[in-house]
Amino acid sequence: MIPALAAALPSPTVGVWHLGPVPLRAYALCIVAGIVLGVVIAERRWQAKGGRKDFVLDAAVWAVPFGVVGARLYHVVTSPQAYFGEGGDPVRALYLWQGGLGIWGAIAGGALGVWIACRRAGYRLAPMADAMAPGLLVAQALGRWGNWFNNELYGRATDLPWALTVHRWDESAGRAVTGADGTPQVLGIFHPTFLYESLWCLAVAAAIIVLDRRYRLRHGQAFLLYVALYCLGRSWFEDLRIDAANEVAGLRVNQWVAGIVLVLALVAFVRSRRAHAGEGGQPEVLERVASSESPTATSPSSGAATQSGGPTVPTTGARPSPDRDDRPDARDS
Repeated sequence: MIPALAAALPSPTVGVWHLGPVPLRAYALCIVAGIVLGVVIAERRWQAKGGRKDFVLDAAVWAVPFGVVGARLYHVVTSPQAYFGEGGDPVRALYLWQGGLGIWGAIAGGALGVWIACRRAGYRLAPMADAMAPGLLVAQALGRWGNWFNNELYGRATDLPWALTVHRWDESAGRAVTGADGTPQVLGIFHPTFLYESLWCLAVAAAIIVLDRRYRLRHGQAFLLYVALYCLGRSWFEDLRIDAANEVAGLRVNQWVAGIVLVLALVAFVRSRRAHAGEGGQPEVLERVASSESPTATSPSSGAATQSGGPTVPTTGARPSPDRDDRPDARDS
């Protein structure tokens, strides 16, 4: 065991630092860093599609809190024992810094937040989802390093060269348990599933960018591809993990969710590609959705309502023709 431990990848022994009374938690810092980089990537992609850079930040203001709440709710609902089971503490459901954020809830909650932002601004959701897809993966990749700092979510024991040293962990203190001599206690060496998932997310992000350039992924296709490929990898990572989890028919709940979402995403992706097969040479439509709240002026000659600085749309509220290149930055001043 000693030679194996010497060859294993290291893990931190401290996951929280204090600036006076203010705790700085590595888990939270990794998530924040991921969000920042994800927004930067989304801004560039959104601008490349003709959108306004500042709208991505507007969308993130809605997506981040909704995503965090959704992620925590998913975790608590699928793993309720620690909070509502025998000896559980419901208050701990609020302790986000101790880990426990479900990606499925994060995606659902974040998507709801982005939908609200798009609805308020009058933009379509699908182009924004496509713009955000690679950035979301990069954000997840960075966020997984928070699990490394917390010495959690590792896989089965292994003696592979890239095995991960895991310490016995005191969640309340945010540091490794130490022995009588003050040395951090080692639990063992295990598969670094956090690292596998982080690298997988980066690889999928790169693949989506390449495929987008070659095949012009639009109408939500880049986002659907992100969901499908992430689920494919997550199914394997879940099979490696040994942390406590609820099971159905011998499989972890997250494996079932990953499999179901994978199938749904693939079906939706194929249907979208077929439905828009003849649009490869057309500019992407990023028009504002006409709404009763938008200021309009009726043209006497055409009978159409024209938004200030935006595209002309029919008074009936119908969207512009799909072959038009209505820009998302045509916003009211």
